[in-house]
Amino acid sequence: MSAVKPEGSARDRLLAAANELFYSEGVHSVGIDRVIERAGVAKASLYSSFGSKDELVRAYLAARAERRQQRISERLARETEPRAKILAVYDVLGEFTAQPEYRGCAFVNASAEMPHGESKLTAVCASSRGWIRALFTSLAHDAGASDAAALAGQLVLLYDGAMISASMDHDPSANERARATAATLLDISLPKRRIRRVPGAAPRRRRRT
Repeated sequence: MSAVKPEGSARDRLLAAANELFYSEGVHSVGIDRVIERAGVAKASLYSSFGSKDELVRAYLAARAERRQQRISERLARETEPRAKILAVYDVLGEFTAQPEYRGCAFVNASAEMPHGESKLTAVCASSRGWIRALFTSLAHDAGASDAAALAGQLVLLYDGAMISASMDHDPSANERARATAATLLDISLPKRRIRRVPGAAPRRRRRT
């Protein structure tokens, strides 16, 4: 594996190298020397930029969380209806799980490797999951759900299941099924849309059978 392209600051290059290595091989499996070699920087640069490997791991996870939130936010901005926005979250997930380098959820993977009590890393993983749950809750509320928190919890389960199935079962259609199930769940949980009548238009007549 060649070194990261010599672009950006030493910090940026270290983060780029960490993102490639930590995600593909695991945060504990990859030693700090490999990250430094991959980034093509001096060892002192890592300690001056992050202070420790744990802080580099935290920064790596925080950067992934920020990128995911940005991708989802940009996709949601293209929709106007809350229901469509909810399903668009799964569209973004589908694009991610379809990538050849997909290795599952970075936060689930890192959490599985964390020693008990690793507060800094646990906090960034919890923050990422909290953002997704809060997003679904807000969208469910906007869509008129009677219990937005409960609906959000179900949507998160579908989201998690699609990620894990796509990774562990190597199932590229997992997200499509999760999205379809989410659509059915929304049909059941959300109030029926009322047909808006144009002022002055005659009411529709029921057909006789």
